[in-house]
Amino acid sequence: MSAVRGDLSQSSASAAPILTDADFKFIREFVYEYCGIALSEQKRQLVQGRLARRLRELGLADFAAYCKLLRESPANELDALSSAISTNVTAFFRESHHFDFLAEEYLPPLLKANQRIRIWSAGCSSGEEPYTIAMVLAEAMEKHNKHADALILATDLSPNALSAARSGTYRLDRIEGISEERRRRWLLRGSGQNDGMVSVHPRLRELVRIQPLNLLHEWPMKGPFDCIFCRNVVIYFDKPTKERLFSRYAGMLRDGGYLFLGHSESMFGLSNDFKLVGRTIYRKGS
Repeated sequence: MSAVRGDLSQSSASAAPILTDADFKFIREFVYEYCGIALSEQKRQLVQGRLARRLRELGLADFAAYCKLLRESPANELDALSSAISTNVTAFFRESHHFDFLAEEYLPPLLKANQRIRIWSAGCSSGEEPYTIAMVLAEAMEKHNKHADALILATDLSPNALSAARSGTYRLDRIEGISEERRRRWLLRGSGQNDGMVSVHPRLRELVRIQPLNLLHEWPMKGPFDCIFCRNVVIYFDKPTKERLFSRYAGMLRDGGYLFLGHSESMFGLSNDFKLVGRTIYRKGS
Protein backbone atom coordinates (compact mmCIF):
# COMPACT_ATOMS: atom_id res chain seq x y z
CA MET A 1 0.00 0.00 0.00
CA SER A 2 2.84 2.40 0.77
CA ALA A 3 4.19 1.95 -2.75
CA VAL A 4 0.78 2.72 -4.23
CA ARG A 5 0.43 5.86 -2.14
CA GLY A 6 3.86 6.95 -3.28
CA ASP A 7 2.91 6.48 -6.94
CA LEU A 8 -0.28 8.45 -6.47
CA SER A 9 1.61 11.28 -4.75
CA GLN A 10 4.12 11.47 -7.58
CA SER A 11 1.34 11.42 -10.16
CA SER A 12 -0.49 14.24 -8.40
CA ALA A 13 2.65 16.32 -8.12
CA SER A 14 3.53 15.80 -11.77
CA ALA A 15 0.01 16.82 -12.77
CA ALA A 16 0.28 20.20 -11.02
CA PRO A 17 0.67 22.95 -13.64
CA ILE A 18 4.08 24.64 -13.68
CA LEU A 19 4.35 28.37 -14.24
CA THR A 20 7.13 28.77 -16.82
CA ASP A 21 9.32 31.86 -17.11
CA ALA A 22 7.57 32.90 -20.32
CA ASP A 23 4.08 32.47 -18.88
CA PHE A 24 4.97 34.33 -15.67
CA LYS A 25 6.47 37.17 -17.72
CA PHE A 26 3.28 37.47 -19.77
CA ILE A 27 1.03 37.35 -16.69
CA ARG A 28 3.16 40.00 -14.94
CA GLU A 29 2.91 42.32 -17.94
CA PHE A 30 -0.81 41.66 -18.34
CA VAL A 31 -1.56 42.29 -14.67
CA TYR A 32 0.49 45.48 -14.66
CA GLU A 33 -1.24 46.84 -17.77
CA TYR A 34 -4.80 45.95 -16.86
CA CYS A 35 -4.73 45.98 -13.04
CA GLY A 36 -1.89 48.32 -12.19
CA ILE A 37 -0.45 45.65 -9.90
CA ALA A 38 3.30 45.09 -9.97
CA LEU A 39 4.16 41.44 -9.36
CA SER A 40 7.74 40.90 -8.24
CA GLU A 41 9.66 37.67 -8.70
CA GLN A 42 8.93 36.98 -5.02
CA LYS A 43 5.22 36.70 -5.91
CA ARG A 44 5.79 33.88 -8.38
CA GLN A 45 4.80 31.08 -6.00
CA LEU A 46 1.73 33.01 -4.88
CA VAL A 47 0.65 33.56 -8.49
CA GLN A 48 1.21 29.92 -9.37
CA GLY A 49 -0.76 28.68 -6.37
CA ARG A 50 -3.71 31.01 -6.73
CA LEU A 51 -4.02 30.74 -10.50
CA ALA A 52 -3.67 26.95 -10.39
CA ARG A 53 -7.07 26.92 -8.71
CA ARG A 54 -8.41 29.15 -11.48
CA LEU A 55 -7.03 26.77 -14.12
CA ARG A 56 -8.92 23.90 -12.47
CA GLU A 57 -12.13 25.93 -12.45
CA LEU A 58 -11.74 26.63 -16.16
CA GLY A 59 -10.67 23.11 -17.05
CA LEU A 60 -7.36 24.29 -18.51
CA ALA A 61 -4.36 21.96 -18.64
CA ASP A 62 -1.57 24.48 -18.12
CA PHE A 63 -0.62 28.14 -17.80
CA ALA A 64 0.08 28.41 -21.53
CA ALA A 65 -3.62 27.77 -22.14
CA TYR A 66 -4.51 30.37 -19.54
CA CYS A 67 -2.22 32.95 -21.17
CA LYS A 68 -3.91 32.18 -24.49
CA LEU A 69 -7.27 32.88 -22.84
CA LEU A 70 -6.00 36.21 -21.53
CA ARG A 71 -4.74 37.20 -24.99
CA GLU A 72 -8.02 36.32 -26.67
CA SER A 73 -10.53 37.53 -24.06
CA PRO A 74 -8.81 39.88 -21.59
CA ALA A 75 -11.99 41.61 -20.45
CA ASN A 76 -13.81 38.36 -19.68
CA GLU A 77 -11.11 37.07 -17.33
CA LEU A 78 -9.95 40.35 -15.81
CA ASP A 79 -12.17 40.24 -12.74
CA ALA A 80 -11.32 36.67 -11.80
CA LEU A 81 -7.61 37.30 -12.35
CA SER A 82 -7.48 40.48 -10.28
CA SER A 83 -9.47 38.83 -7.50
CA ALA A 84 -7.12 35.83 -7.48
CA ILE A 85 -3.89 37.78 -7.13
CA SER A 86 -5.08 40.48 -4.74
CA THR A 87 -6.75 40.37 -1.36
CA ASN A 88 -9.78 42.63 -1.07
CA VAL A 89 -10.22 43.34 2.64
CA THR A 90 -12.83 45.95 3.45
CA ALA A 91 -15.34 46.75 6.16
CA PHE A 92 -17.64 49.51 7.35
CA PHE A 93 -15.76 52.08 9.47
CA ARG A 94 -12.46 50.30 8.97
CA GLU A 95 -9.69 52.49 10.42
CA SER A 96 -12.32 54.60 12.15
CA HIS A 97 -9.95 57.48 12.95
CA HIS A 98 -10.21 58.56 9.30
CA PHE A 99 -13.96 59.00 9.62
CA ASP A 100 -13.64 60.71 13.00
CA PHE A 101 -11.35 63.23 11.31
CA LEU A 102 -13.93 63.85 8.58
CA ALA A 103 -16.80 64.26 11.01
CA GLU A 104 -15.09 66.31 13.69
CA GLU A 105 -12.47 68.39 11.90
CA TYR A 106 -12.78 68.50 8.16
CA LEU A 107 -16.41 68.56 7.07
CA PRO A 108 -17.98 71.07 9.52
CA PRO A 109 -16.09 74.20 8.35
CA LEU A 110 -16.62 73.31 4.68
CA LEU A 111 -20.33 72.81 5.18
CA LYS A 112 -20.73 75.97 7.24
CA ALA A 113 -19.00 77.92 4.48
CA ASN A 114 -21.36 76.31 1.94
CA GLN A 115 -18.45 74.96 -0.07
CA ARG A 116 -18.89 72.33 -2.75
CA ILE A 117 -17.65 68.95 -1.46
CA ARG A 118 -16.27 66.13 -3.58
CA ILE A 119 -14.75 62.97 -2.08
CA TRP A 120 -13.23 60.09 -4.04
CA SER A 121 -13.09 56.50 -2.81
CA ALA A 122 -10.41 55.05 -5.11
CA GLY A 123 -10.50 51.27 -4.89
CA CYS A 124 -13.95 51.14 -3.33
CA SER A 125 -14.22 47.33 -3.51
CA SER A 126 -17.74 46.16 -2.57
CA GLY A 127 -18.84 49.57 -1.32
CA GLU A 128 -18.36 49.54 2.44
CA GLU A 129 -15.92 52.46 2.33
CA PRO A 130 -17.97 54.91 0.22
CA TYR A 131 -21.16 54.12 2.13
CA THR A 132 -19.32 54.72 5.39
CA ILE A 133 -18.18 58.09 4.05
CA ALA A 134 -21.78 58.75 2.99
CA MET A 135 -23.07 58.10 6.52
CA VAL A 136 -20.57 60.56 7.97
CA LEU A 137 -21.26 63.12 5.26
CA ALA A 138 -25.05 62.85 5.57
CA GLU A 139 -24.88 63.28 9.35
CA ALA A 140 -22.59 66.30 9.01
CA MET A 141 -24.91 67.85 6.43
CA GLU A 142 -27.87 67.47 8.78
CA LYS A 143 -25.97 69.34 11.47
CA HIS A 144 -24.38 72.08 9.41
CA ASN A 145 -25.86 72.46 5.91
CA LYS A 146 -28.68 70.23 4.64
CA HIS A 147 -28.53 71.68 1.14
CA ALA A 148 -24.79 71.42 0.51
CA ASP A 149 -23.54 70.38 -2.91
CA ALA A 150 -21.79 67.15 -1.88
CA LEU A 151 -21.02 63.91 -3.72
CA ILE A 152 -18.81 60.85 -3.34
CA LEU A 153 -17.19 59.17 -6.34
CA ALA A 154 -16.51 55.45 -5.82
CA THR A 155 -14.33 53.61 -8.34
CA ASP A 156 -12.84 50.16 -8.71
CA LEU A 157 -11.36 47.91 -11.35
CA SER A 158 -13.38 44.79 -10.50
CA PRO A 159 -16.79 44.37 -12.18
CA ASN A 160 -17.90 42.01 -9.40
CA ALA A 161 -16.90 44.49 -6.70
CA LEU A 162 -18.71 47.30 -8.49
CA SER A 163 -21.82 45.17 -8.86
CA ALA A 164 -21.80 44.49 -5.11
CA ALA A 165 -21.28 48.18 -4.38
CA ARG A 166 -24.17 49.18 -6.63
CA SER A 167 -26.47 46.67 -4.94
CA GLY A 168 -25.66 48.18 -1.55
CA THR A 169 -26.79 44.94 0.10
CA TYR A 170 -24.76 43.17 2.78
CA ARG A 171 -24.96 40.20 5.11
CA LEU A 172 -25.45 40.94 8.78
CA ASP A 173 -21.94 39.75 9.60
CA ARG A 174 -20.57 42.50 7.33
CA ILE A 175 -21.98 45.38 9.39
CA GLU A 176 -20.22 44.74 12.70
CA GLY A 177 -18.30 48.01 12.45
CA ILE A 178 -21.50 50.08 12.39
CA SER A 179 -22.93 51.32 15.69
CA GLU A 180 -26.44 50.27 16.68
CA GLU A 181 -27.65 53.83 16.31
CA ARG A 182 -26.32 54.07 12.77
CA ARG A 183 -27.73 50.67 11.88
CA ARG A 184 -31.20 51.87 12.82
CA ARG A 185 -30.71 55.08 10.90
CA TRP A 186 -28.93 54.04 7.71
CA LEU A 187 -29.67 50.35 7.08
CA LEU A 188 -32.87 48.61 6.00
CA ARG A 189 -33.45 45.03 7.17
CA GLY A 190 -34.34 42.48 4.54
CA SER A 191 -37.20 40.01 4.80
CA GLY A 192 -38.30 36.86 3.02
CA GLN A 193 -35.57 35.72 0.65
CA ASN A 194 -33.47 38.68 1.86
CA ASP A 195 -33.69 37.70 5.50
CA GLY A 196 -30.29 38.07 7.15
CA MET A 197 -29.37 40.90 4.80
CA VAL A 198 -29.42 44.69 5.01
CA SER A 199 -29.38 47.37 2.33
CA VAL A 200 -28.14 50.91 2.63
CA HIS A 201 -30.62 53.76 2.98
CA PRO A 202 -31.63 55.56 -0.25
CA ARG A 203 -30.14 58.77 1.16
CA LEU A 204 -26.70 57.17 1.09
CA ARG A 205 -27.20 55.99 -2.47
CA GLU A 206 -28.01 59.57 -3.47
CA LEU A 207 -24.60 60.70 -2.28
CA VAL A 208 -22.54 57.99 -4.03
CA ARG A 209 -21.66 57.66 -7.72
CA ILE A 210 -20.10 54.30 -8.63
CA GLN A 211 -17.93 53.98 -11.74
CA PRO A 212 -15.33 51.56 -13.16
CA LEU A 213 -11.77 52.88 -13.27
CA ASN A 214 -8.24 51.56 -13.68
CA LEU A 215 -6.02 53.84 -11.63
CA LEU A 216 -3.15 53.52 -14.11
CA HIS A 217 -5.22 54.51 -17.12
CA GLU A 218 -6.72 57.88 -18.05
CA TRP A 219 -9.04 59.49 -15.52
CA PRO A 220 -12.19 61.05 -17.05
CA MET A 221 -12.99 63.25 -14.04
CA LYS A 222 -11.43 66.67 -13.66
CA GLY A 223 -11.76 67.35 -9.94
CA PRO A 224 -10.80 69.04 -7.80
CA PHE A 225 -11.53 66.72 -4.91
CA ASP A 226 -11.48 67.69 -1.26
CA CYS A 227 -10.49 64.21 -0.07
CA ILE A 228 -9.26 61.02 -1.67
CA PHE A 229 -9.43 57.66 0.08
CA CYS A 230 -6.95 55.19 -1.42
CA ARG A 231 -6.56 52.63 1.33
CA ASN A 232 -4.91 49.24 0.98
CA VAL A 233 -4.44 49.77 -2.75
CA VAL A 234 -0.89 51.00 -3.27
CA ILE A 235 0.54 48.03 -1.35
CA TYR A 236 0.32 46.18 -4.67
CA PHE A 237 2.25 48.81 -6.65
CA ASP A 238 5.98 49.22 -7.18
CA LYS A 239 7.80 52.42 -6.18
CA PRO A 240 7.65 54.19 -9.60
CA THR A 241 3.93 53.43 -9.86
CA LYS A 242 3.31 54.78 -6.36
CA GLU A 243 5.23 57.96 -7.17
CA ARG A 244 3.20 58.55 -10.34
CA LEU A 245 -0.07 57.80 -8.59
CA PHE A 246 0.63 60.14 -5.68
CA SER A 247 1.58 62.88 -8.14
CA ARG A 248 -1.68 62.38 -10.01
CA TYR A 249 -3.64 62.45 -6.76
CA ALA A 250 -1.97 65.74 -5.87
CA GLY A 251 -3.13 67.11 -9.20
CA MET A 252 -6.69 66.03 -8.44
CA LEU A 253 -6.84 67.51 -4.94
CA ARG A 254 -7.51 71.11 -4.14
CA ASP A 255 -4.88 72.91 -2.07
CA GLY A 256 -5.26 71.78 1.52
CA GLY A 257 -7.11 68.64 0.45
CA TYR A 258 -6.48 65.27 2.12
CA LEU A 259 -5.30 61.85 1.02
CA PHE A 260 -6.06 58.85 3.25
CA LEU A 261 -3.94 55.69 2.98
CA GLY A 262 -4.24 52.27 4.60
CA HIS A 263 -2.65 51.46 7.95
CA SER A 264 0.24 49.54 6.36
CA GLU A 265 0.95 52.16 3.68
CA SER A 266 3.18 55.21 3.70
CA MET A 267 4.13 58.09 1.42
CA PHE A 268 7.58 58.42 2.98
CA GLY A 269 10.17 59.19 0.30
CA LEU A 270 7.58 58.98 -2.47
CA SER A 271 6.12 62.49 -2.73
CA ASN A 272 6.90 66.09 -1.83
CA ASP A 273 3.32 67.21 -2.46
CA PHE A 274 1.92 66.05 0.87
CA LYS A 275 2.53 66.49 4.57
CA LEU A 276 1.68 63.84 7.14
CA VAL A 277 -0.84 65.33 9.58
CA GLY A 278 -2.27 62.26 11.29
CA ARG A 279 -2.24 58.47 11.22
CA THR A 280 -2.03 57.77 7.45
CA ILE A 281 -3.66 61.16 6.80
CA TYR A 282 -1.81 63.42 4.37
CA ARG A 283 -2.58 67.04 3.44
CA LYS A 284 -1.65 68.52 0.09
CA GLY A 285 0.67 71.48 0.47
CA SER A 286 3.06 72.58 3.19
